[in-house]
Amino acid sequence: MSNATEGQTPSPSDGRRLSPLVAIADEAPPRLIVDAPLAEPLTRGLVFIQYRTEHLRVVPVFGIGALDVSPRIGHLHITIDDLPWHFVDASGETVSLVGLPPGAHKALFELADPTHRVITSQTVHFTVPVQAPPTVFLPSAPGRASP
Repeated sequence: MSNATEGQTPSPSDGRRLSPLVAIADEAPPRLIVDAPLAEPLTRGLVFIQYRTEHLRVVPVFGIGALDVSPRIGHLHITIDDLPWHFVDASGETVSLVGLPPGAHKALFELADPTHRVITSQTVHFTVPVQAPPTVFLPSAPGRASP
């Protein structure tokens, strides 16, 4: 379906509904989907949590001026075990948590706009298993047989 008439060059917007540079008045609300930690690394005490967003791009852009960007942008606030502080993730990549002690834990993922206003959130509960002590291989002393 083209607006071009015979002899005219077609417009780049022919066949396209919306420009990515013009604010979308009726954007759907942002969604946050957080998976449980990856099972295999968790057995070793490594917590890797994947997430994705819909109707919002996770990027390291902050401030009031970024509220007008369309499609919408934002970042995550992540709080572990109700601690009084959180860290910010603006990578859009898997979140890695290491060094957590064995036992039950929770991670609160908050999707925030560029001014840090929380839009939506999701909590993931998981258990870091008790780990067997690591196997240590010691070099043999001279004149002593290896085990």
